[in-house]
Amino acid sequence: MSLVTKRSTMTFFSDPTDHMSHRVRIVLAEKGVTVDVVDCDPDDIPAEVSEINPYNNLPTLLDRDLVLYEPNIMIEYLDERFPHPPLLPVYPVARANARMFLHRIEKEWTPLIRTIEAAKHNNKRSPSAVKELKEQLIAVAPIFEEMPYFMSEEFSLVDCTVAPILWRLTFLGLDLPPKQTRGLQDYQYRMFNRDAFQASLSEAEREMPRS
Repeated sequence: MSLVTKRSTMTFFSDPTDHMSHRVRIVLAEKGVTVDVVDCDPDDIPAEVSEINPYNNLPTLLDRDLVLYEPNIMIEYLDERFPHPPLLPVYPVARANARMFLHRIEKEWTPLIRTIEAAKHNNKRSPSAVKELKEQLIAVAPIFEEMPYFMSEEFSLVDCTVAPILWRLTFLGLDLPPKQTRGLQDYQYRMFNRDAFQASLSEAEREMPRS
């Protein structure tokens, strides 16, 4: 019998230290989804994941006979399957803008984070990537003074994606200047104190250094 058929509840195979897995866990917590979160070592991925995911990577979401292995597809699927509370805007223009923000984060921020993490894994530093990510965060900081959430009056999937990155700033070696990022720091406080955010944290994430 295939391992896929043995799971009767939604299962999320998660990297407990990775921001991509974390964003999905936030959505699951915001929606109050009953899910079995399985923390996995990305260097020793379970055989079950290898069987159902052709890329053999994390995160992987299993919901009955559906298998997803791309985080942004996961969070949109969860938002559609569990519509309350909605985490994407209702109107097409606002929804498209939210998706563009998600795309920009993947194109601009995530590669820098991966570079920094790879250097840390090899006991090295990546000052150019740290500098570039810091500059990008400083550049967007003013928008957090205008609205309570990322370019929105309502909490959204974009916030689910941004918050895990901000949680890791000290771990990544970023020290943001307070005067230039006051709105961003206020935003962090709001995000980190949400019940769902606290519920989403793995033990490894709780132990990450905080400034």
